[in-house]
Amino acid sequence: MTIINKHLLGYTLCASLLAGLGAKAQTAATPPPPELPKNWHLMDLKADGYFGISLNKAYQALKGKKSKTVVIATIDSGIDTAQADLKSVLWVNPKEKPGNGKDDDGNGYIDDMHGWNFLGGPGGKCDFSETTEEVREYHRLKDKYGMMTEANAPDKKEFAYWQTVKTTYDSTFTKSSNESKQLSQIMNVLMITSGYIKKGLNLPANGTFKLADLSKLKATNDTIAQSKNAWTYFFTEEGPTATNEKIIKDLGEYMTKINNDINPDLEARARIVGDDPNVWDTKPYGSNILKFEDASHGTGVAGLMGAVRNNQYGIDGVADNVRIMAIKGVPNGDEYDKDIAKAIRYAVDNGAKVVNMSFGKKLSPHKKWVDEAFKYAADHDVLLVQAAGNDHQNVDEKAAYPNDTFEDGSVTDLDNVISVGASSAKQDEKLPGDFSNYGKKNVDVFAPGVKVTSVDKDAEFNTADGTSFASPITAGIAALLLEYYPNLSAKQLKQIILQSAKPLTGTMVIKPGTQDKVDFTTLSKTGGVVNAYEAVILAGKVKGERKK
Repeated sequence: MTIINKHLLGYTLCASLLAGLGAKAQTAATPPPPELPKNWHLMDLKADGYFGISLNKAYQALKGKKSKTVVIATIDSGIDTAQADLKSVLWVNPKEKPGNGKDDDGNGYIDDMHGWNFLGGPGGKCDFSETTEEVREYHRLKDKYGMMTEANAPDKKEFAYWQTVKTTYDSTFTKSSNESKQLSQIMNVLMITSGYIKKGLNLPANGTFKLADLSKLKATNDTIAQSKNAWTYFFTEEGPTATNEKIIKDLGEYMTKINNDINPDLEARARIVGDDPNVWDTKPYGSNILKFEDASHGTGVAGLMGAVRNNQYGIDGVADNVRIMAIKGVPNGDEYDKDIAKAIRYAVDNGAKVVNMSFGKKLSPHKKWVDEAFKYAADHDVLLVQAAGNDHQNVDEKAAYPNDTFEDGSVTDLDNVISVGASSAKQDEKLPGDFSNYGKKNVDVFAPGVKVTSVDKDAEFNTADGTSFASPITAGIAALLLEYYPNLSAKQLKQIILQSAKPLTGTMVIKPGTQDKVDFTTLSKTGGVVNAYEAVILAGKVKGERKK
C-alpha cells in the first residue's frame, strides 16, 4: 500500500476528522500556524531554521565536480510521464523502439520505454484499486481452516499463519467498518459545507478554493461561519497546496480503500491483469501504461528524488543528474508480493542503481519471493531505500513488510537496504512524525516527511505527510552521492548516509502514537536525520568499492 497519508499508512486528514468534526471546527477558529516554506525539506537547520537535509550546502561542496548520470527506480503507483518537472528526466529504455508492439530488447516487456506497470492488463485497463493483504489471505484460507482447530489441522505451520491472518483481518474489518460509517458522514459534511463556501465566494459548482480564499469570505450567518471554520481546519491539516477538490478526492480514495476491505472484489486481479499472484512463473504480464488516476503518489515521490532543478517551476529534486525509471506495482490497497519481487528484478536488470520503495503492509504471504529479490539487488550492488511505514508502531516488536529480516533466518539486516522514518521541520518534541513507525533495530534513520511539498500529476502540487516522502528524499541523497562518487558501492552508500546522520542525543520527543517523551536516539539505529552535506563530505573521504 502506498504510504503517503495513512498506510496511504497514517491518513492524517481522516484520523483527525474521526476525532470529531464539531470540536475540531470550533478549534479552527484560532489562527492557523504559519505555513512552512515549500522547500523546507532541503534547508539547513542552522542557516534557515528548518531541519531539512542541508542540500544547498551539499551542492556548494560539490561545486566544480563533474557528475555521472544515475538511474534511480521508483516502485509506486505509477507516474505522470507528461509532468513538466519530470518528463525530461525520465529513464528511456535505450534498446526499445517506442510503439511498435515488439519486445525489441528481449527483456520480456513490450514497449517499456520508461518502465513497466505490473498492475496493467489488456485494453489499457489497470488493477489500481485493491484490498489489503489480510483480507485477500482471509478469503483464500477461510474455507480450509475456518472450522479447524490446531489439534486437527494437518499443516501446523500454515494453521498458525491462518490464526495470524484471521486476527489481523478481524482488526482490519472492524476498523474499516467503523471508519466507513463515520467517513460517510464526514464526506457529506465536506460536500455540503464546500457548497456554502463556493456560494459565498461566488464560485461555480465545480469551482475550487484554498485556505487563502477563506479570508475573502464574510461570515454573514452561523452556517457560513461554521463552514469557514471547518475548512480552515481541513486546510491547516493538509498544507498550503490543498484545495477543497483535492481533500474530497483523497478522502474518496481512502473510502474506496476501506470499502474494499469490507466488500472485496477478489476477482479483480484475474479479471484485469490475467495473472495468478500466488504462482511464481516467468509468464509476462502487465503493460507499459504508467499513468492512471492513482498516479499522484508515484509522481510526488519521483519529484522529490529528481525533479528538474532550477527551472523556475515546480520543486527542486534532491539529485541533479538522474534518470527516473517508473515501475507501477502499488495499488490503492496492498501490493502483491509477486509484483514487488518482479519490480525489483526489473529495476536491477534494466540498470537502476538505487530503488525507492514507498509502500508497506501487515502480512507477506510470499515473503520468500521478496527476500530473494532483495538478495538479487544486493548481488548486483543496488541500493534499496524503503519507507518505514505510518502506523506509529515499533517495528522491532511488530513487523511491517517488506523488510530485510529474511524468512529463512539467513539475513537480519542487509547491507543494501535503508529503512526511513519521517521527521518534521523543527528540532522540538514533535520532530518525529506522529504517524511514523520507529525501531532502534529495524528503522535506520529519519528524513523529512511531515508537510512536504512535491509535484503532482496534471501539473498540480501536493503537500502531504508520510514516510513515503522521507524515503525518496533519502534515495535522492544516495543517487546524488553516486553521481559524483560513482565508485561507491551500495553498501558504502548505506554506511555513508547512516554515519552522516548525527545522533540527536538529548533531544526529547513525543514517541509516535503515544504521549510519552523519549530521546530521539531511541527511535532509529542512527538516532539522527539524513543530511546531504555531511554525506557528501564523508563520501569524498571514502575509497569506492563498486565493481565495474
